[in-house]
Amino acid sequence: MKVIGTHMHAGLGLLAAGTVLVVMTACTAPAPAPAAAPEAAASTTAMAQTSTTAPPSPSASPGTSATVGALVAGFPQKLLPPMPGAKVVASSFDKSSSPATVALVGSIAAKPAAVVAFYTKALEAQGFKAVPGNTVGAVVSKDFVRAGNETVNIAVPTTAGVSTFTIGANVAPESVK
Repeated sequence: MKVIGTHMHAGLGLLAAGTVLVVMTACTAPAPAPAAAPEAAASTTAMAQTSTTAPPSPSASPGTSATVGALVAGFPQKLLPPMPGAKVVASSFDKSSSPATVALVGSIAAKPAAVVAFYTKALEAQGFKAVPGNTVGAVVSKDFVRAGNETVNIAVPTTAGVSTFTIGANVAPESVK
């Protein structure tokens, strides 16, 4: 995608995927630790009693929200309409930043080309232009740009006939009102 005169293919998609991964990781229970020898367990217990608690994570800005399994409240469906028949895996929206950030992860029993075609039509109708290139490695990926500074990336890996798409958008705040 074109960001201030430089092409950065799939960077936004990776950012969106990372954001969703962080959100989803925060919602899953940690894996149980393997059993340790009795003397190691005693040492670990002693260390746990003397360790301090990490400071709390910084809070998200007031305009930021994310959810798993649904569209987050206020999600800009005009900008990124949910694909008919797709299941929403996760979504996020930060309208307080500039640019505003929007992410959508969904899954559907359709070919990646069908997902990209649906979103290409929706985005081009809003003035976005497709950037050359259709893959990153073996993953279908498409970038779009509007007005030189608004960007959208779609990445669509497929497993067992199910396409899981990640869409990340950085747009002017007025684009999501």
